[in-house]
Amino acid sequence: MHFFNRVTLQTPESVELDFTLAGIGNRAYALFIDYIFLSAILLVFLIVWAVFSIQLVALIETIALNNSSLNLWLIAILSLITFSIYVGYFVFFEAFWRGQTPGKRYVKIRVIRDDGRPIRLQHSTLRALLRPVDDILFLGVFLITLTRKEKRLGDLVAGTIVIQEEQQVTAKTFSVSENAEVLANKLQMEADLSSLLPEDFAVIREYLQRREAMIPEARTELSRKLAKQVKEVIALENVPPGVSANLFLEAVYLAYQQQSST
Repeated sequence: MHFFNRVTLQTPESVELDFTLAGIGNRAYALFIDYIFLSAILLVFLIVWAVFSIQLVALIETIALNNSSLNLWLIAILSLITFSIYVGYFVFFEAFWRGQTPGKRYVKIRVIRDDGRPIRLQHSTLRALLRPVDDILFLGVFLITLTRKEKRLGDLVAGTIVIQEEQQVTAKTFSVSENAEVLANKLQMEADLSSLLPEDFAVIREYLQRREAMIPEARTELSRKLAKQVKEVIALENVPPGVSANLFLEAVYLAYQQQSST
């Protein structure tokens, strides 16, 4: 019996990752929190807009200009800005918080791409533009309930899914070298390990668990590709001379674990 809806994604490096889908309850809770924040932002804007509109209308009347169409223009501009704030809220946070809004961060869920990678600006924009259709027409509720990967219309178009964040790091079932432990201590001081997402860590873990079963050529190629990507993610300028890709990935694995346990 499965109490949570699990999904398996394959990364561009041909590594399979298992995730727990967020579920409609968690997503609705996160959206409720986001709408509280969004309502507060819109309320502040509407107060400022009302003050500005009243002063503008008074100014037009003072200089005796024709203001018959001014109210229509103000309403049109108000509608456009309000919609931009509505869409921009979700675009901004999901794009720059790597798939999370304040509500999603509180509920501990995250939006990722169908290949397990973090979403980009274009994905968050597509999701946000289609959110009114999903919310107002309740289409999103039906699609999340009926589709296997619990996707609303915005997810289907953008190629994204919403998952629960991993709360605990799985214990390793492989050995690491002593040199990796030394390098891990150095990485904690020189690298930005906080930029490494649980999904990124899971890719490293999957590789380290499966590397012994790979042929040497495939292991070498994959380890170099992963090491290069991880180095960019953690903003590490230089890797010590003589450190292999395997050793580097072991060190990152240990450093991430040590940081997560503190």
